[in-house]
Amino acid sequence: MSDLRANANRSKAYIRQREMADMEMERKRKKIQEQSERNANIAAKFASENESVEAQIRAKTYGLVTLEQMKAAAKAAEEERSRKVAEAEKAQKAKKKKKNRKMAKVALSFDLEEEGDTDDVLEKVKSKAGNNIKRLGKNPEVDTSFIPDVEREEELRKKREELRKEWLEKQAALKNEPAEIVYSYWDGSGHRRTVQVKKGDTVGQFLQAALKDLRPDFNDLKSTTSDQLMYIKEDTIVPQHYTFYDLIVTKARARTGPLFDEKAIVDVHVRSDATIEKETHIGKVCTRNWYEKHKHIFPASSWENYDPIEYAKYQIEE
Repeated sequence: MSDLRANANRSKAYIRQREMADMEMERKRKKIQEQSERNANIAAKFASENESVEAQIRAKTYGLVTLEQMKAAAKAAEEERSRKVAEAEKAQKAKKKKKNRKMAKVALSFDLEEEGDTDDVLEKVKSKAGNNIKRLGKNPEVDTSFIPDVEREEELRKKREELRKEWLEKQAALKNEPAEIVYSYWDGSGHRRTVQVKKGDTVGQFLQAALKDLRPDFNDLKSTTSDQLMYIKEDTIVPQHYTFYDLIVTKARARTGPLFDEKAIVDVHVRSDATIEKETHIGKVCTRNWYEKHKHIFPASSWENYDPIEYAKYQIEE
């Protein structure tokens, strides 16, 4: 009894193994078939879609064929090629026609869906629209100043050039304006004089004009040059390279007043009056020799060299 049961179990095991082997075989067969199909598809993808007529004829007339079979194969290949070319041209025209209709529909409101040639449709669009097709432009509400604009930059450049020329002309006119400088030749006592210069002249040129004016009356100045003279304004020794124009436009001043003021006609040191405290001093002209001998005595002891940075904190009263 036990032998029969063992034989039955052995038979079942054999049957199960066989089924498993069949399933494995079927799986391998399907895998091989799928791989073959995949390879066939890859080969088809790499095949030329525009196969020539001669290649098609060679493929259909492989081996020994009659003349009639050869002619039939050539005719069939030619017809197939013509059909494909016609279909491609038709598809291209339809695509182009659809694109033109879409572009025209954006600008116009009438219907363009009727059949017809593309050129005819475009001519119809132009004839119906006339000059009413508007060209898209910039939105005036959008700030485009940050975008480079050649025309705008050229216009700004011309405007800046015009303003620069206008400013230079005004400055040149200001420099050519006459200025009457009231000064006092100081040799221990004041000798008031007046000399005419231009606002564009330097202090050195003013001293040359003053020296020319003083020589007839002061013999000690006959051998003196303008480089040996000093100009003192508001207790400040003004260097000779400064122009009166520089003093005007920069509103230069010293501790006690502006370094250039055409209304400077009163000397505070001479006239002690509290009512004229804000009036400026007239300039003084003296020789360097006199200054070196008397710089420890008032008023020379109070004179200082001009320092534009130091005196920048003093503001002129408008």
